[in-house]
Amino acid sequence: MRGELLLRSTESGEHLRLAGAGAWTAENAGALEPLIGAETRGRRRRRAIKTVSIDMARVEKLDTFGAWLLERLSRSWKARGCATQIVGLNERYSGLLDEVRQTNRATPVDPHGHGNSVIDTLRLIGVSVAEVWHDIVGVADMLGAVAVALARVITRPHTFRLTSTVHHLTRVGWNAVPIVLLITFLIGCIISQQGIFHFSKFGADIFVVDMIGILVLREIGVLIVSIMVAGRSGSAYTAELGAMKMREEIDALRTMGFDPVEVLILPRIIALLIAVPILTFLGSMAALYGGGLVAWLYGGIDPDIFLSRLKETITLDTFQVGMIKAPFMALVIGLVACVEGLQVKGSSESLGRQTTSSVVKSIFLVIVLDGAFAMFFAAIEK
Repeated sequence: MRGELLLRSTESGEHLRLAGAGAWTAENAGALEPLIGAETRGRRRRRAIKTVSIDMARVEKLDTFGAWLLERLSRSWKARGCATQIVGLNERYSGLLDEVRQTNRATPVDPHGHGNSVIDTLRLIGVSVAEVWHDIVGVADMLGAVAVALARVITRPHTFRLTSTVHHLTRVGWNAVPIVLLITFLIGCIISQQGIFHFSKFGADIFVVDMIGILVLREIGVLIVSIMVAGRSGSAYTAELGAMKMREEIDALRTMGFDPVEVLILPRIIALLIAVPILTFLGSMAALYGGGLVAWLYGGIDPDIFLSRLKETITLDTFQVGMIKAPFMALVIGLVACVEGLQVKGSSESLGRQTTSSVVKSIFLVIVLDGAFAMFFAAIEK
């Protein structure tokens, strides 16, 4: 059947009659899509229309694609404020149309039939702000739940899951030592090489030692380690909890009378709180070693001179500034990872989306937190 016969329209005053015919199936998609699109766009020129009837009596076949087009056509007129009804549809297709209608219920229809860039932009901003607020509330709620679980464990030490904590500490801490040492060592080498390359132009090679010591101990060490932990362990936490959520294991724990926060989340948070400061210390030492090695081989600064200058430049406050940040970084990474893991729905797509979101949000918050600490320590002159 030719495409133009699949849908006809007839106007009578304030009433519009749309008559379908033939096979509304995926095979006729090429003919149906333009017709439905034309009706959807052309309704703006029919401002006098108040009622619409869609007559499907002559439709011989209807599949899911055709039912979706029919629902799309009906909803577009309803969004305009017109009283719309579908008549003459064969009873055997009613169930299919109902299923499509239920599936599309959450999909909004633009009543004007075209996009408005300003409105769309404002809507996206509003949605983004709402999502940010939702994330803040979620992290705050998780922090409260962890605090309550920790208080409960302190009052009842026998409920503390030491085996689980040691297991996660091994994975987060011990297993991460090689890659952390390697990356921070290379970062120290790069900082030293770049510093010597530029400072040598002014005859100030020795100040490279000052730069390496202050930069590594105050900022780079804890920041690099936190970013690596967020990408390595934070993503693992989200994936593990998300997989358990998909298999309804967390619901099973609640059914058996266990608190998922106490059983699953608290050991992970404690493991991070212990591991990140240790990794920060090891990473900072590796970066200093890398910087000293390059300063010796590339800049001709003898190791004895490097260490002597480092002792003169670096104070205990410099070391403490970096170490104080580490537990807070660990807490943020753990909370975000666990919140995102518990938000996983029943699909693998949701698991991947939340894992990605966990890593991105953790790294973002780690950098923001580092900036906040930098301003705080500058304000107190530390």
